Amino acid sequence: MNKPYLRFWGVRGSYPAPFSSHLKVGGNTSCVEINYNDQVLICDGGTGIIPLGNSLLGQSAIREVTILMTHYHWDHISGLPFFVPAFVPGWKVNFFGPSQNGKDIEKSLGGQMQNPYFPVELETWMAETNYLELNSNNQVIWGDFKITPFNVHHPGTTFGYRIDIGDKSIVYVSDNELYFIEQNLKLRANELDPEELEILNAMLVEERQSALNILKDVDIFIHDAQYTPADYQKKRGWGHSCYLDTVDYAIEAGVKDLYLFHVDPAYNDDKMEDLHRDALRLISERNAPLQCHLAREGSIIELA
Repeated sequence: MNKPYLRFWGVRGSYPAPFSSHLKVGGNTSCVEINYNDQVLICDGGTGIIPLGNSLLGQSAIREVTILMTHYHWDHISGLPFFVPAFVPGWKVNFFGPSQNGKDIEKSLGGQMQNPYFPVELETWMAETNYLELNSNNQVIWGDFKITPFNVHHPGTTFGYRIDIGDKSIVYVSDNELYFIEQNLKLRANELDPEELEILNAMLVEERQSALNILKDVDIFIHDAQYTPADYQKKRGWGHSCYLDTVDYAIEAGVKDLYLFHVDPAYNDDKMEDLHRDALRLISERNAPLQCHLAREGSIIELA
């Protein structure tokens, strides 16, 4: 039985970046494995799930996994047609994600595996496939995992997840535009009358407090940090965060360890190191206890 750990298998956003200049951070798209006493929870099915699947086939203790989908944009599902355990009899693959029911999830995942996009359809999966549901507390309980989904700011319905396992807590938010409402309120303040502005500001305070409650006492915070400030200004409203906003938010929430994730595929290793140094500068200036890391493909975090 493995010691509990979290491993990054894919850390890029938007599209894979298999370039020699990107190898220190990694080029695969979103996929994170959490292994607790041989119970494997997978966050997202980007291209990083391909090597994860191959790794799972190299052992004999595990024959069941649960995959949490944040949403169904292509960079988060494009590894699933090549996730080999799904094609092997005797395996069990469970899914949960934004949907009305399991049929909706199946349709979202299977759409990319149809003619003319792919030669092998979802129906060729030979593993047992199940779709998990929320309980009365709006949580998913699977094995020792307690999973709490919540909505984030990204085009379409997109979830973040708080994952409690043993004495560890993890919040995984791959795609999210922090301060989206605040910034839009500032831009449009002169278009609103005082009553409308008061109502929207009250909603903003309530939403922010709710988000901070989810992050309370969290050990590991994995969050979208896709853009520099300059790039964010060009792509405001696309559903991704500036890395400095992510750091600022993590400081305010009081999380212990932040991992900058879903980084822009246009940023090579040298640029990512510069961004990390700048993040550490901000933390030092704020005199905050936050530990900040780049999420690097292949990195393993012990959860014991």
